[in-house]
Amino acid sequence: MIWSGAAISVLGLAGLIWCIVKVARAKKSGLNDDELRAVVATVVPLNMAALFLSVIGLMLVVIGVILG
Repeated sequence: MIWSGAAISVLGLAGLIWCIVKVARAKKSGLNDDELRAVVATVVPLNMAALFLSVIGLMLVVIGVILG
């Protein structure tokens, strides 16, 4: 349970890093305000899903440590 939780947390962390990189690239590309808002609006649900994965993975790790 600990290793599967750690793997899920790493996937969530990778998703969070991807979201950061995507928004940073959009800012550097010089988009206007409306286009930048559109990019951020598409990234927000993915960001929340990645955060959810990280939290679930960490919860699995904690439960595995407690039960193990």
